[in-house]
Amino acid sequence: MSEQQISAGRDIFLSVVIPAYNEAERIGATVCRVAEFLGRRVDRWEMVVVDDGSTDDTAQLVRNLFPEEHRIRVLQLSPNYGKGHAVRAGMLAAEGDLILFSDADLSAPIEEVERLLPAVLDSTADGYDVAFGSRALKREWIEVHQSLRRELAGKCFNLALRVLTGLNYRDTQCGFKLFRRAAARAIFSRQQIIGFGFDPEVLFLARKLGLRAIEVPVRWAHNEGSKVRVLRDGIRMVVDLLRIRGNDLTGKYAGEKSEQPE
Repeated sequence: MSEQQISAGRDIFLSVVIPAYNEAERIGATVCRVAEFLGRRVDRWEMVVVDDGSTDDTAQLVRNLFPEEHRIRVLQLSPNYGKGHAVRAGMLAAEGDLILFSDADLSAPIEEVERLLPAVLDSTADGYDVAFGSRALKREWIEVHQSLRRELAGKCFNLALRVLTGLNYRDTQCGFKLFRRAAARAIFSRQQIIGFGFDPEVLFLARKLGLRAIEVPVRWAHNEGSKVRVLRDGIRMVVDLLRIRGNDLTGKYAGEKSEQPE
């Protein structure tokens, strides 16, 4: 994968979806880095920056960076609903054969997509529908660790995840996940959770739909600009785990969800 460009037969091979909320300070550097990588490594690509109701100049900054580049587009939402809603909107708007969503801070560098690609490009029975980055499988690859408080909270959340959803993954919260197009459509059209707790729901839906998902170790570095608040958002995310169970038991995942969040 490292010695030749990645290519495929469709008009767009790889879409990169970047949810952004008040990211004016770093979105420019992120978009430039992703565009440079895609231009160098991928034949046919697009980038979808989803502005989740920002109150700063996030959307306009992206538009001003590459005004003539049709492969970079901004999806502007209003008002701010939450990261899960932004990711869902971007994933359903993306047109690539493969669709990656990446956090705006690039805690997992965009180059790490090359660790995920082999799993979903495999056309044999061993091929996967979803490949997602993990910080837990090779902790020596973590360049900047979170605070002890955040790491302990993450371990507690993972235990609750296993008990409440039955998902046996080490790290569901890394914002770096790659989907085959059909899998993305099936999963995100059913997604219900619009906040930070959407990641386990996405993987729960993949399993429920009979799709194959694999956890892949990636390089990662904590960014102090994270918008996740340990206590407030941690409680909400555990509540979201309960919602996943409730949604499943009440049949809310049976069909596709409407476009508007609840």
